[in-house]
Amino acid sequence: MSSPVHNASYDEAENDLSASASHQASLLEDRDEDFDEEDETQEQEEEEENNAEKIKGPKKPNKKELKKLERLARKEEKKKQKLAESSESKEDNADEAAFSEPCTHCGTHSSSHTDSSQTNNNSNTGKVKPGSKAAQVLQSQAKASEAAVRQEMKESKEADTLSFLKKNYPTVQKKANTVMIDIQVGTVPNMRTNGIVFANDALAEILYTELQEAKTSFNRGGFIPAIVQLANACSLPGIVGPAVAMADIHSGYGLPIGGVIAVDMENPESVVSPGAIGYDVNCGVRLLATNLTVEDLTEKKLKQLADSLFSTVPVGVGTHSAFKLNSSSLERILNEGVEYLVEQKLAWPEDIDFIEERGRMPDADASCVSDRAKKRGMPQVGSLGSGNHYIEVQRVEEIFAGEEKTAETFGLKKGQIVIMIHSGSRGLGHQVCTDYVNDISRDQKNMLHKLNDKQLAPIPIQSKIGQKYLKAMAAAANYAFCNRALLTHDVRSCFAKVFGKSAEELGMRLVYDVSHNIAKQERHLVDGKIKKVLVSRKGSTRCFPAGHPDIPKAYQQQGQPVVIGGSMGTESYCLVGTIGAMQLSFGSTCHGAGRALSRSGATRSLSSEDVIANLKQQGIELRCAQMSAITEEAPEAYKDVTSVVDTCQDAGITRKVAKLKPMAVIKG
Repeated sequence: MSSPVHNASYDEAENDLSASASHQASLLEDRDEDFDEEDETQEQEEEEENNAEKIKGPKKPNKKELKKLERLARKEEKKKQKLAESSESKEDNADEAAFSEPCTHCGTHSSSHTDSSQTNNNSNTGKVKPGSKAAQVLQSQAKASEAAVRQEMKESKEADTLSFLKKNYPTVQKKANTVMIDIQVGTVPNMRTNGIVFANDALAEILYTELQEAKTSFNRGGFIPAIVQLANACSLPGIVGPAVAMADIHSGYGLPIGGVIAVDMENPESVVSPGAIGYDVNCGVRLLATNLTVEDLTEKKLKQLADSLFSTVPVGVGTHSAFKLNSSSLERILNEGVEYLVEQKLAWPEDIDFIEERGRMPDADASCVSDRAKKRGMPQVGSLGSGNHYIEVQRVEEIFAGEEKTAETFGLKKGQIVIMIHSGSRGLGHQVCTDYVNDISRDQKNMLHKLNDKQLAPIPIQSKIGQKYLKAMAAAANYAFCNRALLTHDVRSCFAKVFGKSAEELGMRLVYDVSHNIAKQERHLVDGKIKKVLVSRKGSTRCFPAGHPDIPKAYQQQGQPVVIGGSMGTESYCLVGTIGAMQLSFGSTCHGAGRALSRSGATRSLSSEDVIANLKQQGIELRCAQMSAITEEAPEAYKDVTSVVDTCQDAGITRKVAKLKPMAVIKG
């Protein structure tokens, strides 16, 4: 590693930081929100009635009552068996009717995939009249049993995690890291811990230049440099370990994009901050494999595929999905995540194993999501959105030396065609963050003026608002998992149509789905002790190592896949998590290239014609709903993604497995 150690407190950088921090109060009022992954335009939706009721399960019956009702059930079975079977059929199809138009996207695969865990799951209730007391009792019994199983799995996973940490941490030695910027306590007021940024020489220069510009020019709409934002986060109550930022760091709302913080769940003063998670809750990326090769994707096929994807997938600001929901199905998406789509045969059962949290966040509660958020989310699930969200058809350009076995485990090989999907929780997630930032600002108005940055807007985790926010955030994360799953449904259908084979025949399996903007309860080593912490990752990706119980069994020997998207027209990467990340960064790494220019700055300095010509010269098919997005998302507007992932590898938190090159790009 050739880069020298960087220290943000050395002479010039220290002066820049101090100058920037001293001017924060005057900058906060009109902060420019031109930030990556958080500036999705507030769409103008029609005000529709949403009368969704909160779902409350019936109480679990006692044994005496259960026996009595079971006798009633057997009696009713003999009398009304035919009626029950007919009613059961209607009941089973009720949720499917909630999607009024999915059949146009089903392709050839949806009917062939069945979830064995769902088969005959209503075998008892099917023997009684639906809606009867007996049916309600048996349904309650099934829910109670499911809840008990989930709790047992949760406790087992926690025990496995503790065992893993105790076994592995003693073998990890903190090494002198030559790609760290150390933001020392005292850089800004009220810091409780230090901050660390992973950055090589070139990336560090960008950050220091940003500091210098902020020091000399205060007409940037309330802009606060990314390093100062990270230092501000170090002042949050309950924070443990250093606040960490990845090599793709850039200024955001509250916490910079690329930031990671952890707070002690056992400390009653610990806070959660919506600004440290982001507006686009669970913005994330998934990677799909195929058994196609570059030879199969001729120029004609590539154009057909790009056209099919662009015409099928709803893209751009304000677009609505073909998957029409009713209030009941939206509630189930928010509460159950991808499990509900599997039940509806809109996702493959095996997909669940390859999604963070298996596509269902614990503690999600739709009742904590506002009616306004639900109205925004109702028509948008299954749509791509705008900004930096995309679908790319890619080829595996390179498998890195020494990672052949890892690539084989992930199902990747050179010359293979893969698909990357980047999207989030759309207007619903944005509204969830907006709602709770407003609630917290009202509730904590006497405290906010004491903060270094009021956009962090923290609230104690154990407070009523703090608990409601975490449940609403989890529900929005489930929505985002489902959004990417429905986009996958469309992508599989398009490939099936263009190649005349089913998605199964094309081998379109999910490699992995990773989250970016999210908070999770995890266990990590802090000051020599294993603690339960709430880790907020904003524009950062989880990267757990081999053997960690939270990653799929199929990847236990190698580690978690980490999907890193590049900028439009540049390479992307598949990485793998390492044990070093568990010590240095709370099991976290970068999420992409990271912006170098704001969107308005890119539009002023770049030409859409030049960007299109450059992509065409590379043989990349581009389909974009808005011309403005072409310059806003041009490669020149971003940092060098290869430099970012190389920095993370040099830091010892991830390793490069495969390089992916774009062949077709679909954007909003």
